[in-house]
Amino acid sequence: MTAVRGPVPPAPPGARLPVVVAPLRPRDLPNVLRIEGEVFDEPWSRQLFQGELAQRTSRSYRAAWVGSELVGYAGQMSVDDEAHVNNIAVAPGWVGRRLGTALLYDLVRTALTRGSAHLTLEVAVGNEAAIALYRRFGLAPVGVRPNYYQDGDALIMWVRDIDSDDYALRLAAIGSTLAEAVDLERRP
Repeated sequence: MTAVRGPVPPAPPGARLPVVVAPLRPRDLPNVLRIEGEVFDEPWSRQLFQGELAQRTSRSYRAAWVGSELVGYAGQMSVDDEAHVNNIAVAPGWVGRRLGTALLYDLVRTALTRGSAHLTLEVAVGNEAAIALYRRFGLAPVGVRPNYYQDGDALIMWVRDIDSDDYALRLAAIGSTLAEAVDLERRP
């Protein structure tokens, strides 16, 4: 798939956005790097992404597509029974369309298939929108990493027991709410 730039068409009232989340491929990196540069003050390099994609047994990187346009991506690292979200980003023109929720929902589902019981991530302490998203998924702050970013600290967030029945109910509720706005197709 290739990126097509242009304005995001407005969704008709009540229409669901068709989103495909599929494995991120090396050929997707030009689009990923464009989004990375637009979204982050400290963007990852092509070499860093290539190194992550090469670690197939311990990493999972996913791309969100609307038609032929890559509109977001997310990645995580698996270690024992823990999944660590490395990054999640949505192209600026697509923010507010529930793509971050779709990507995190997909990452949690992917973590569960890989045997993870816990999920963690770091987020800039001032990124209120991301923190709110992560809280909906049950992540709670457990500490701070001082000077994690060039311009500030990171909040460390965890959710335990994502493999429990209680968390399955939470994830089902998130999936149900997400389905009201997004027609999500997950590809292995």
